[in-house]
Amino acid sequence: MIAAAHEIVGRGHAEHLLPMIAALPQGGQAKQVLVDCGPGSFTGIRVGLAAARALGLGWAAAVRGYSSLALIAARAFADAPGLGAVAVVLEGGHGEVFMQSFAASPFAALAPLASRPPAEARAAAGDLPLVGSGVRWLDPEAVSAPLALPVAADLPLLPPAFAMLPARPVYGRPPDAKPKVR
Repeated sequence: MIAAAHEIVGRGHAEHLLPMIAALPQGGQAKQVLVDCGPGSFTGIRVGLAAARALGLGWAAAVRGYSSLALIAARAFADAPGLGAVAVVLEGGHGEVFMQSFAASPFAALAPLASRPPAEARAAAGDLPLVGSGVRWLDPEAVSAPLALPVAADLPLLPPAFAMLPARPVYGRPPDAKPKVR
């Protein structure tokens, strides 16, 4: 059984996460913890990973990760079984979007994750249908389209290999901060 709670928060990930887990059946305790590794909000991903690792340690549970992009693609294929492939686009900050394309059958990534300016992402997507929170940056007509975000309850839609990533962040671009060279 997968227990999940979903809430969209702008700020305060740390303050919301553990009470949400505690409200799940059996206090959320599980033999396996699956965590979104990104890409996404830098702080949100780090908070989720830290909580998952801590809970895994406390519960002696295996901790695995998944990509938010793959999860959104899997949901898109479930909602529209006739789709052969999609380009998943998430807001990435700094005027860019995170993008990755996926094939439906067999489920597979068609290209590596990339952080791109919207015009470059639009060109890279070609004729593929677009899904995700970053679509509005590529297609002004899509502003009224439903907002596709990763939802943990959709995990059964992912092939097992896509839900077995190491529990560490998946970044779409290099860090903005650079260590001081001495």
